[in-house]
Amino acid sequence: MHDATAGMAGGPSAMRDFLSMTADQPSRPAPIPLNVVTGFLGAGKTTLLNRLLRDPWMTDTIVIINEFGEIGLDHLFVEKVDEDLVLMTAGCLCCSIRGDLVATLEDLLRRRDNGRIRPFRRVVIETTGLADPAPILHTILRHPYLSMRYALDGVVTLVDAVNGEATLDAHEEAMKQAAVADCLVLTKADLLRGDDLRRLERLTARLGALNPAADVVRADDATATAERLLDRGLYSPDGKIGDVARWLGAEVFEDAHHHGHGHDQHGHHDHPHHHHDDHGHGHHQHDVNRHDARIRAFCLTSDRPIPAPSFDLFLDLLRSAHGPNLLRVKGLVAVKEEPEHPVVIHGVQHIFHPPVVLDAWPDGDRRTRIVFILRDLDESFVRRLWGAFDGTPAVDTPDAQALTDNPLAIGGSR
Repeated sequence: MHDATAGMAGGPSAMRDFLSMTADQPSRPAPIPLNVVTGFLGAGKTTLLNRLLRDPWMTDTIVIINEFGEIGLDHLFVEKVDEDLVLMTAGCLCCSIRGDLVATLEDLLRRRDNGRIRPFRRVVIETTGLADPAPILHTILRHPYLSMRYALDGVVTLVDAVNGEATLDAHEEAMKQAAVADCLVLTKADLLRGDDLRRLERLTARLGALNPAADVVRADDATATAERLLDRGLYSPDGKIGDVARWLGAEVFEDAHHHGHGHDQHGHHDHPHHHHDDHGHGHHQHDVNRHDARIRAFCLTSDRPIPAPSFDLFLDLLRSAHGPNLLRVKGLVAVKEEPEHPVVIHGVQHIFHPPVVLDAWPDGDRRTRIVFILRDLDESFVRRLWGAFDGTPAVDTPDAQALTDNPLAIGGSR
């Protein structure tokens, strides 16, 4: 049997041994929340960051900026702590270390643990405008040490309201940046007037279809505070699990299903008592281009706890066969062996964070809920594969035994 955690941080036994994790084990340092701020060239990342750094909520935050020498933050500098760190007016520590991200993040931890810099409570990484966010997310999720010390707290993607539609049309990187975001920030919306406001409406609708669970905020809105944009809910600074339901965003798909307003290009959103595999009703509610049409976002739900070995194999087969097409996967899983302790999973493409076992369910909903953002992969394939392993009977679908005996028979990409 393949090991679902072969590409995961935490080593080959991470998933196999997760049931042995308990709240009574020796405590580790609380993971430090880490945010990734991305957005295409000209989206206004530096302008937004300058403003956020003045927010008292950002006190004791490390900021890692690509191409530091070209960033106009000089007016915020008040004191040089050492050759690599600059203390800003808001009390934020801006990291100017160049080079490999892993080395930078490890060095920050050494300085923090050795008392060479004061403890910081958050790290924000600003990417270059042309960056595919996946490699940075991989770094946080898969590194055996960094994945224990840092917790990916959310991806913030800035979208230029003036040029956003054209950028999404022309650049697949921009589409991926928007698709993986937890929070989408519309910049330059204040420059639009009159008929141009229709452009903003079209862009907002398009982003909502591309990434239904993301929080969409205008940068010029008074509510666009640092806390709202960056504190996405999974890990709180005190080391306890925060608002998982908010982090997951599964209720967006539930509401769309119950009210019949789902975006059909994403398929039918699941319900605990109904499993849909028919995706023949393709009435798009907005104009899509070749990039948008390749993306599907949906939430898989199941009220039947799945055996741990079955979940292990489901994840392994999905990751091995279609890893590059899993733009983002995050969810709560009800495991048959320990149904009172849900397992948090979080992955980007073929890389998954070591599973986190919660002491209890965050709310009264004890179903498995997994949000998938896929590229060039049919939702129905993922649902059928899940059904094979959780025991859901389906016509013309192999069961878990057949999949285990013949994993090379799996298909499903478009």
